Amino acid sequence: MSEDLQSLLEKINRDGVEKANAAAEKIIADAKAKAAEIVKNANAEAEKTKAEAGKAAADYAARAAETVSQAARDTVLKIESSVTALLTKLLAANVDKVLSEEKNVSALTLEAIKGLAAPAEVAVPAKLAACLKAQLAGKKNLTVVTDDTLETGFSVRLDGGRVEHSFTGATVAEELAKRLRPDLAKLVK
Repeated sequence: MSEDLQSLLEKINRDGVEKANAAAEKIIADAKAKAAEIVKNANAEAEKTKAEAGKAAADYAARAAETVSQAARDTVLKIESSVTALLTKLLAANVDKVLSEEKNVSALTLEAIKGLAAPAEVAVPAKLAACLKAQLAGKKNLTVVTDDTLETGFSVRLDGGRVEHSFTGATVAEELAKRLRPDLAKLVK
């Protein structure tokens, strides 16, 4: 009986070991499958994060390029504005200088009123009034008056003052500047 018992114990031991080995192999296989799934998910998440980071970097680069482009445009506009203001100021100063000299104002006034048949009034700065009155004394239907608001140039008033053509320094300079701005803008750009 002891042999039967011994054989039974060995059989029980062998069955127990086999069951334990099978259970261990199943646990190991499940652990390997679970580990493979975790690695697969981690790789997928890493690829997703990498793609998102790449897109964010591309978006940032595009925004930076747009910002640089806008800054360049703003700089050109500021330079254009500054140069235009400087040249307009120089133009106004030169026009004022020319329109403050008696001979220039006299010649321009004569040219401006050349074809006038209706009564007209020429308004001039006080410092030019005496000279123009003397030069225009022979002109009929023309009155030379002093206008204290004018610093340079002259204005011609018709129809009782309802129609006025201004040839003041500021007006002439402004008109010249309007015509020069497109060409100046082309130069700056």
